Amino acid sequence: MTTNDVISVDPELMAGTPVFRGTRVPIHSLFEYMENGYSLDEFLESFPAVRREQVISLLQLSESSALEKATE
Repeated sequence: MTTNDVISVDPELMAGTPVFRGTRVPIHSLFEYMENGYSLDEFLESFPAVRREQVISLLQLSESSALEKATE
């Protein structure tokens, strides 16, 4: 999956906050959950509109981005 498959930004949806595509769930919600010690399953239970594949893809994209920046 690409970034566009996972993330949607629409000024008319959640005031342009990046959300998981096809939902109104902000991307930052996932990171807040993880920062507070919640598991992936707990996040998915709280936001059933988000698919596990979307979260895994987002984490993989984040990892790739971090590794690219580290090697620049």
